[in-house]
Amino acid sequence: MQNSPTPILVVAAWLRDSAGRFLLQERPASKHHAGLWEFPGGKVESGETPRSALCRELLEELALVTAPEEFSPCLVSDEGAGGRIVLVLYTALLDSASPEAKEGQQWGWFTSQQALELPMPPMDADLLARLPQ
Repeated sequence: MQNSPTPILVVAAWLRDSAGRFLLQERPASKHHAGLWEFPGGKVESGETPRSALCRELLEELALVTAPEEFSPCLVSDEGAGGRIVLVLYTALLDSASPEAKEGQQWGWFTSQQALELPMPPMDADLLARLPQ
């Protein structure tokens, strides 16, 4: 039997507003895929549920206070790093909050068409291409 590495679970948020736009952030210069645009989120740490990890990441990265019950899973991508990364995209409506770039990154609200023109890491681009229009 061949040993396979334990997958890394990563969560991301498809945060939408009432105008049909959604929030993307640019990867900071100090991180892998620097300068590419992504759905906000990050790795699930030991002892965390995916939704609680997403809330923690949104608070750390964008100063957004959210609750786990606000998020519904909508898509999964497991194509990254030879199948070692599983990225679960959750969705929520976010109309009243204003993000603050805690890591010095750019962020913005985009339509689907605008987002398709942005450079993105492969897994985020895969999820974006599969979102309902």
